[in-house]
Amino acid sequence: MYNTMEDKLLGPEKECVMDLKGRVWIESKKLWIVSTPAIITRLTSFGILVTTQSFMGHIGETELAAYAIIQIIFIRFANGILLGMASALETLCGQAFGAQHYHMMGIYLQRSWLVLLASATILVPVFIFTSPILRLIGQEEELSAVAGNISIWFIPIIYYFVFSFTMQMYLQAQQKNMIIGWLSSISFVVHLTLSWLFVYKLNLGIPGAMGAMIISTWSMVIGELIYVFGGWCPETWSGFSMHAFADIWPVVKLSVSSGVMLCLELWYNAVLVLLAGYMKNATIAIAAFSICLNITAWEIMIPLGFLSGACVRVANELGNGDAEAAKFAVKVNLCTSMFIGVLFSVLFLVFGHVLSYAFTSSSEVARAVSSLSTLLALSILLNSIQPVLTGVAIGAGWQSVVAYVNLGCYYIVGIPIGVLLAYVAKLDVRGIWIGMMCGVALQTLVLLWITWKTDWNSQVEKASQRLNRWFLAPSHGNDENT
Repeated sequence: MYNTMEDKLLGPEKECVMDLKGRVWIESKKLWIVSTPAIITRLTSFGILVTTQSFMGHIGETELAAYAIIQIIFIRFANGILLGMASALETLCGQAFGAQHYHMMGIYLQRSWLVLLASATILVPVFIFTSPILRLIGQEEELSAVAGNISIWFIPIIYYFVFSFTMQMYLQAQQKNMIIGWLSSISFVVHLTLSWLFVYKLNLGIPGAMGAMIISTWSMVIGELIYVFGGWCPETWSGFSMHAFADIWPVVKLSVSSGVMLCLELWYNAVLVLLAGYMKNATIAIAAFSICLNITAWEIMIPLGFLSGACVRVANELGNGDAEAAKFAVKVNLCTSMFIGVLFSVLFLVFGHVLSYAFTSSSEVARAVSSLSTLLALSILLNSIQPVLTGVAIGAGWQSVVAYVNLGCYYIVGIPIGVLLAYVAKLDVRGIWIGMMCGVALQTLVLLWITWKTDWNSQVEKASQRLNRWFLAPSHGNDENT
């Protein structure tokens, strides 16, 4: 009922606006249900690695440098492979949940465990032979020896990645990942407590710092397994099944394409840090660049949470057969992440000159970081868009396409531009940073174009074909729709 002539004339438009607000509100709630625990989990999990580095710094400078090299090169290498391969599970579980093929999610989880456990085992020799590898690339003998000692302690962490990544993706696909947020937060507190006890009080050195990391991370995995095996996922987990060994090859192919996609992205920054090491005054260059990367690494945990949200929402709606809902989820997610990105960009522009003192007491390094504050702010803005688009790609199952996009944008465009600007144009670290941004900007534009031009109805059909091809009828006593 309209009270005025104006209300009467504008009534349909007002109803449309109210309807849009309602849809945005409903979609935002669905988004934050997935994204909030994902953000908490990523912040605390990354925090465990960073705080361990801090405790290593109190053991000794060589230990700190050795740990930093392992984290930047070897752990990033392993993390990229395993997290990328695990993202195949995001596609499968998200679409299966949307299609109400609930019992298949447990089977997909077990198949992913098999593939990732095999991959992790293949990676173990890299951590066993870390010292010879570092000597081969010209690192100092003392640093290589200490790094080899530390890297052995990382082997249990590699297997932690297998279960942590897959369990997170399995639970968030069914919107039950709040438990992971709680467990991750608890493990972070446990890690801080144990690190303080082992390193400061008991003076256990490297075994104390790394032992604290192993205990805290695996306590989280044990909690997740208890949650799943204990009956809190009755629709999606009905026990171990021999069906997990069937149709492994398609899962391997999707996992490999997912791994390549994410590896090319995660290794990009590592390559740029290595390039900075060949500059004049390399110590200052690497310190300033690594501080900026640490700042962006902390902030990007928020967009990576939205990556999870985008993946789950797109996969759920495609599995449910609703193309319009999938498109709307992409729009809401992008707008939300961009708003937060703009906010953080402004903050870093305003406080860029003081941020570095949280990481260093050197005024020379602080000035170098301050000179990069504008580029840092622009990077943060780009990082608010790009992960969401990657999440959309994972949710829709475009991993192989994005792998080619990443290869072209990062390694054919971004790194060469960075090298030219740094060494030919003499822009030093700023040149490398600009090259990095050019690669990310181009990748963002390409993914935006792909997302914009996508026929979402055909994506629904492809999701349906994938799910039907791998579908197995539920066993007796297990109704997939209960």
